[in-house]
Amino acid sequence: MGSADSKLNFRKAVIQLTTKTQPVEATDDAFWDQFWADTATSVQDVFALVPAAEIRAVREESPSNLATLCYKAVEKLVQGAESGCHSEKEKQVVLNCSRLLTRVLPYIFEDPDWRGFFWSTVPGAGRGGQGEEEDENARPLAESLLLAIADLLFCPDFTVQSHRRSTVDSAEDVHSLDSCEYIWEAGVGFAHSPQPNYTHDMNRMELLKLLLTCFSEAMYLPPAPESGSTNPWVQFFCSTENRHALPLFTSLLNTVCAYDPVGYGIPYNHLLFSDYREPLVEEAAQVLIVTLDHDGATSASPTVDGTTTGTAMDDADPPGPENLFVNYLSRIHREEDFQFILKGIARLLSNPLLQTYLPNSTKKIQFHQELLVLFWKLCDFNKSSDVLDILVPILYFLNDARADQSRVGLMHIGVFILLLLSGERNFGVRLNKPYSVRVPMDIPVFTGTHADLLIVVFHKIITSGHQRLQPLFDCLLTIVVNGEGPAPPSAGSPPVSPYLKSLSMVTANKLLHLLEAFSTTWFLFSAAQNHHLVFFLLEVFNNIIQYQFDGNSNLVYAIIRKRSVFHQLANLPTDPPAIHKALQRRRRTPEPLSRTGSQEGASMEGSRPAAPAEPGTLKTSLVATPGIDKLTEKSQVSEDGTLRSLEPEPHQSFAEGSPAKGEPSQAWREQRRLSSPSASGQWSPTSDWVLSWKSKLPLQTIMRLLQVLVPQVEKICIDKGLTDESEILRFLQHGTLVGLLPVPHPILIRKYQANSGTAMWFRTYMWGVIYLRNVDPPIWYDTDVKLFEIQRV
Repeated sequence: MGSADSKLNFRKAVIQLTTKTQPVEATDDAFWDQFWADTATSVQDVFALVPAAEIRAVREESPSNLATLCYKAVEKLVQGAESGCHSEKEKQVVLNCSRLLTRVLPYIFEDPDWRGFFWSTVPGAGRGGQGEEEDENARPLAESLLLAIADLLFCPDFTVQSHRRSTVDSAEDVHSLDSCEYIWEAGVGFAHSPQPNYTHDMNRMELLKLLLTCFSEAMYLPPAPESGSTNPWVQFFCSTENRHALPLFTSLLNTVCAYDPVGYGIPYNHLLFSDYREPLVEEAAQVLIVTLDHDGATSASPTVDGTTTGTAMDDADPPGPENLFVNYLSRIHREEDFQFILKGIARLLSNPLLQTYLPNSTKKIQFHQELLVLFWKLCDFNKSSDVLDILVPILYFLNDARADQSRVGLMHIGVFILLLLSGERNFGVRLNKPYSVRVPMDIPVFTGTHADLLIVVFHKIITSGHQRLQPLFDCLLTIVVNGEGPAPPSAGSPPVSPYLKSLSMVTANKLLHLLEAFSTTWFLFSAAQNHHLVFFLLEVFNNIIQYQFDGNSNLVYAIIRKRSVFHQLANLPTDPPAIHKALQRRRRTPEPLSRTGSQEGASMEGSRPAAPAEPGTLKTSLVATPGIDKLTEKSQVSEDGTLRSLEPEPHQSFAEGSPAKGEPSQAWREQRRLSSPSASGQWSPTSDWVLSWKSKLPLQTIMRLLQVLVPQVEKICIDKGLTDESEILRFLQHGTLVGLLPVPHPILIRKYQANSGTAMWFRTYMWGVIYLRNVDPPIWYDTDVKLFEIQRV
């Protein structure tokens, strides 16, 4: 039958379904088979031929027919899984049912009255009165559907290569088949890379699309951190009920991490061969991150000894729902498995950075946001390792997206990952590595280390990003503080040895420019938390002066040149008229931060300026992120290099450190009390409030440095009539402050800690990305999603 005829027949069946007011019996195969038996419709056809309005009309006016349609489609998938789909006809029926369910499920989820339907055991349609009330029938429809999809994803000659040599052999028995021998791609726990097969990839993709649609019930519930956060579809699919959990987890992970979009390194190769692997890889990445959406704060990750990753846990399972996908990810421990995953993710994240010498010569992938979520999960549930491979691409994305309102979620996840990594003991040491990769980025040219790159990009985000990034400033500066402390030695070695780093002159000027911008009176007085940023920057300067003075003559020189900023801070006015005057000045200059005086310098060759979003770009809303005191937990580096967690003291202010886990900070309440809400209900600064934190500004070390060095530098300038920086820098390089500075303060590291606020943020971000990226077909478009709002820039 021609495809035009089959579309016509399919459309006729849909019209019949929407116009029948009487329930159609489940046993009326002649009617139901029209939907899947002899049609050859693509998923795009199904979306076009089954309009949203008609699905909703059936749902409202003849619910029993919609129930029967779902029940019969699931039944066909179960039969296909049972039989092993040997004939072409059976394969076609499975694909058609899969497409139809992908189309209909979102409309079941958007109606709260229908949400329990798939979890009921006896579908509303009944079973045609045949009295077969056996035990199998007691399984909820959702479970039957999920198990059928799992079986079909390892179905020989349909989604995996058959291992049979001849047609004489009987087909593999689906029930005895060991799916671990049919993993889709070599990598973790599997050494054999099967022959690529276009049809198998397409069939897998259709089934994964349906699986993702099943999981997407989460999109139809409003964000609520208390909601126990377990998605029943994911929970069942990732439980021991699914006998394919391990091979499927491995297949998805390996398919993503082994993917090479460059195509054998031949330029323009992707223009000659259409890459059918990419859609499968995208789908696999999306299914993988959704199965791993598990509140890390509530689960301790189990450890595993010496066995290969491919073994399920032998000991008794911990109580509570055990998500096997999270379990497997947390137990990967072989170095070669780690390298495979990290190299794969780093290679894919670096893909846009390779688009340099020959325009459009390599294929540009679009699923970097899914990869960042996957990398986050790896760090959260397992461990992170060599960070520099990931650091450069993340800084590239942050710099590129800084002006784009529609990519504010990407900015957040990039910063969260860097915050997580910056709590690692060797983060600062790694940053010290020279930066030689010259990726064209819209930043000033500099010669230096990865630390320079990080600070220069952060400066660019703060001074020329859009307004909605301001909540991230705390995080950005926390990362710099964590990165600029000395390298803690391994436990048991001598006391913390200063790790000689050297910031470039460009970077030193950027840090001082940030301090200048953050310490203007209007900025300090215009919001209750703005002074935190000054505390962070002073902490960076103090760490470097106390522990890495040698080698940092550029920064010391910049501090001396900008010494007036420190004197202004020390003499910050606190009287009401001065506060009032500062705020008046702000009303005249709405500019977020002064961009003058930062000596921008030319951007790198070949770079394009960061562009704002095209008007009309769709974006999804995000929930607010927790403050830095909730996001991190403070630890002190003790003399033997070990980290000791700091419990907050009763009257602890920001200057001495943020409170640890979720305690309402007394100092914070104190500050709220000191600053009075004005008549309009808006916050306004008071003298007492300014005094409460001004007295804690850690300026002693810097003031002492200025007191000792400024007269000496001035003397050199007078004696030698100097206008030349190099002589002064040479003097500072050989100078020393040993014995002249106050006793060094303990180094503080603020480590990221999981909490329900970030878990909820990741859930809304992840589903927002998935919603916007699935446009062909547009699975969730125009349905009543509750987890986020769809907005236009």
